[in-house]
Amino acid sequence: MNTRNLLTIVFWSLLYVVLQVLLFRNLVLFHYGFCFVYVATILLLPFDISAVALLFTGFGVGFLVDIFYNTPGMHAAATVFTAYLRPFALRLLTPQRGYEDRNEPLIGEMGLSWLLTYIGLMVFLHHAVVFFIEASNWALWLPTLGKVLVSTLFTTTVITLLHYFRKS
Repeated sequence: MNTRNLLTIVFWSLLYVVLQVLLFRNLVLFHYGFCFVYVATILLLPFDISAVALLFTGFGVGFLVDIFYNTPGMHAAATVFTAYLRPFALRLLTPQRGYEDRNEPLIGEMGLSWLLTYIGLMVFLHHAVVFFIEASNWALWLPTLGKVLVSTLFTTTVITLLHYFRKS
């Protein structure tokens, strides 16, 4: 990874966190669907990133969001969980030709259907952790699952739209 790629990754990561804190924090769909666009920081990292760097990045991004949301550890836990499961999801969704080490999960390289499947799955897992920690009660599993599904659809749509602004 060269310096230019690293700076691009850092720029987009900071942009996702800033958008989350300044814009998407107050954007709620019918008091039911929430958009956590900051998770794209973990999802759109290159395939060849080390597991340790991935976990530390997940913790750092989640911790930053926790500071602004005043949620002690909730987003950090969900983002570290997502970072931990990312390599398994990438292996599960491996295309026939495989991945190249320098590839990133971009629409131009992987295709829209692959990207939507990958982002949708990972965002669903992230949101499930966030909302079930927030609910703190398994008796609320049905409304919480509804919140997870609506928020997953909302977040996946926003991440995909923001993804079109990235250069391939």
